[in-house]
Amino acid sequence: MNTPENSSLGREVDYPRHYDASLLFPIPRAAARAEIGLGGELPFVGEDRWHIYELGWLDARGKPCVDTATLYVPATSPNLIESKSLKLYLNSLNGARFNRAEAVRERIATDLSACAGADVRVEFGLPPVAQAAGENIDHLDVAIDSYGPPNAALLLADSRAVVSETLVSALLKSNCPVTGQPDWASVSIRYQGPRIDREGLLRYLVSYRDHAEFHEQCVERIFLELSQRCQPTALEVEARYTRRGGLDINPRRASPGLAASAPIRDLRQ
Repeated sequence: MNTPENSSLGREVDYPRHYDASLLFPIPRAAARAEIGLGGELPFVGEDRWHIYELGWLDARGKPCVDTATLYVPATSPNLIESKSLKLYLNSLNGARFNRAEAVRERIATDLSACAGADVRVEFGLPPVAQAAGENIDHLDVAIDSYGPPNAALLLADSRAVVSETLVSALLKSNCPVTGQPDWASVSIRYQGPRIDREGLLRYLVSYRDHAEFHEQCVERIFLELSQRCQPTALEVEARYTRRGGLDINPRRASPGLAASAPIRDLRQ
């Protein structure tokens, strides 16, 4: 079964010596979405944007080549791609020979698309490092004693004040559901609608601190609970997780029709 417990996470795995697309491990999104009441037509669009810092292969004469890349896995894909399996797969390219760089990009796109069950876009290079637009709420002087499970009751909004704003925080932390290792992230919440109570939002984000869930699933939970509790007319949630094993992931979920924010990387990434 393709469950997190059956993946390579938390297991000692030999360094791959040869190209091997079978190392990629898909995890169906449906089960985690069902846990938060998502089924059928999704209330959001978006993607899982991966930043690849350690990409290497050999040219036709055996000379090593290196580059960086950005991967876009659509949120509508039936599967997410487990991170350690992606790292192992990319490592398996290190000894493979390609006549041209474009052949590497095409090979990765084909393999990841098969794993995700939808077209995955692959581009060489990375987005720029930049400060996220919006107002940082981390300075708020609040007492916090709830670190999990995520508490949607903390989310409040004032229907008398309709605003268009972006709120950002660097205090999002969750844990890997298999290994228990911490996952650190910054999060941006761009919305239009009733003004969200900032202290409640900060407490809510911190309530993920002891929560065990994959990055993509955390962002979908945040999007859904903000939508239900605060009733925005438009919403975008993006989390930029810090790097692990030469990879970082940046899930983004947004209301259909809302123009996407330009992709960036945090200083911590």
